[in-house]
Amino acid sequence: MRPILLTVIVLLLVVEKGTSDRILSKKRTKRQLDNPLHVGGIRDPFGSYCERRGGCCPGRDDLCTVPYLDTICYCDLFCNRTVSDCCPDFWGQCLGVQPPYIGVCERNGNRFFAGQTYKENCNLCTCGPTGRWNCEQNACLIESDMIQGVNRGDYGWRAANYSQFYGMSLDEGLRYRLGTQRPSRTIMNMNEIQMNMDPVSDRLPLHFNSAEKWPGKIHEPLDQGNCAASWAFSTASVASDRISIQSMGHMTPQLSPQNLISCDTRNQGGCAGGRIDGAWWYLRRRGVVTEDCYPYSPPQHTPVEVGRCMMQSRSIGRGKRQATQRCPNPQNYHNDIYQSTPPYRLSTNEKEIMKEIMDNGPVQAIMEVHEDFFVYKSGIYKHTDVSFTKPTQYQKHGTHSVKITGWGEERQFDGKPRKYWIAANSWGKNWGENGYFRIARGDNECEIEAFVIGVWGRITMEDMHNHHHQHHRRHI
Repeated sequence: MRPILLTVIVLLLVVEKGTSDRILSKKRTKRQLDNPLHVGGIRDPFGSYCERRGGCCPGRDDLCTVPYLDTICYCDLFCNRTVSDCCPDFWGQCLGVQPPYIGVCERNGNRFFAGQTYKENCNLCTCGPTGRWNCEQNACLIESDMIQGVNRGDYGWRAANYSQFYGMSLDEGLRYRLGTQRPSRTIMNMNEIQMNMDPVSDRLPLHFNSAEKWPGKIHEPLDQGNCAASWAFSTASVASDRISIQSMGHMTPQLSPQNLISCDTRNQGGCAGGRIDGAWWYLRRRGVVTEDCYPYSPPQHTPVEVGRCMMQSRSIGRGKRQATQRCPNPQNYHNDIYQSTPPYRLSTNEKEIMKEIMDNGPVQAIMEVHEDFFVYKSGIYKHTDVSFTKPTQYQKHGTHSVKITGWGEERQFDGKPRKYWIAANSWGKNWGENGYFRIARGDNECEIEAFVIGVWGRITMEDMHNHHHQHHRRHI
């Protein structure tokens, strides 16, 4: 019995040894193939590992390990052959020398180890293995030297930092904060309306503001957020004002940009940009509801998200349409559809644009937005040269659309007048002059006079009568 038992024990030992050899072999193979532990720098340069273990191991010893963050490190002399899997204190503890590198970076009195990152405005900075920061070189939307350059220079306007733009790159600002596509050649060749101006009877004042002539009928600027849909916001805003003026205040809708963004999908990109001619086509053929009925919802996950259309309409004759769905906002029951007539293009002559605004209300304009426009705070904007000495990635522009509501002029120090347009942007009321900006007039600054659109609302006396009674009932 005893010989059999001894034989079994010997066999078990042999099997165990074979298994351990295979495991060790696998371990060695894995260790040789592993990515270096410190390829990005030592992550804990001041930790005590080999010292805590009780010393170092001569030659190669695959069991000479210590737990190291989420893995293990080695204290055997073999680890130094590849400078890959040694413990951070191996060189000092086992060899009595300085480590080949200590990946520790400083910032504002704080230590960062190799591989750690922080965001500097719009650029990601990574602590390198030699203790130096490696930072991206993106042009940021908010550049402090650009703000200082504008404010130090005699440009006629002031710049400021905006928290909603800080941390965005210039490319992101152009991609997410504008969103109007340049009109096609066919649209740009659209005939301009002919306006005969009498030098005596058509005298234009030095200053004019639509909000003063039509109080309560000019809608305040909205905020498109990081949704490239100025095409929808400017269209809805101009249509809202024109319908309010045309109906003599019987109808004062704030029309819904979201209705256009989500439902006007024919060759349009929603929050990824669109065309104003397509927006006016939709407003004429399909119509939109109010902002109260179909509130704006900025895209949460991706700026190219278009969203599902939640409002449809049907024809009820004579070109008029009626909603076939309730308001997406369950608290609002007034799903009236508002429509426009076809838009008309104005002349590029500043006097004719001024007369149109004074007679009929705000107009829509396309403009080129340059890098310095994002930091505009007050004054009469003109594109500056503060970025001209920088690399080309700091000098970019994109197409935007806005609402022009009036004009004026200021005297310069030399007595010469500085003429300007008053325009509403769609970047919120904390941007610019309470959501508005003034821009040089008469020189086609940023191409703002090159393509200007007017429109009429599709309104009947019946509409005005119905809306008047609805309004009256709401306030009884």
